Amino acid sequence: MPYQGKFLPRAPEKYAGNVSNIIYRSSWERRFFDYCDRTPGILRWVSEEVIVPYRHPLDDNVHRYFPDVWLEAHTPTGRRTFLIEIKPKSQTEIRVIKRRTRKFLREASVVAINHAKWDAAKTYCSQRGWTFMVLTEDHLFGGIGGIH
Repeated sequence: MPYQGKFLPRAPEKYAGNVSNIIYRSSWERRFFDYCDRTPGILRWVSEEVIVPYRHPLDDNVHRYFPDVWLEAHTPTGRRTFLIEIKPKSQTEIRVIKRRTRKFLREASVVAINHAKWDAAKTYCSQRGWTFMVLTEDHLFGGIGGIH
């Protein structure tokens, strides 16, 4: 069942967009938004404001990708900018199977589309001196390093 809603920041001055319209689309996004809001090292952040064009691997057309979070933070190596996508690990890798079922093909197409988006985001970020990251449940529940 989807878990989504409006996020109300405790530190609205850190949010670089419209604070009355911060939408989370999963409990993991909600958890990361809370992390951004309460972590002193995160100076500014915004959700789904950056647009990255990418070529869709199935229809070969250019589409628009809106990564989940853009943020500026103090890190041990200085001030850095990050573009972050939050995804379940199951949508980041194609699983090993014995038979090609319809379910497998759907899952594989989701992973292929995600990787096309992420490749475009890596290029977009490298052109700006930013860092692109995909965070999964391993990061969200195991700790996010480098930003304090």
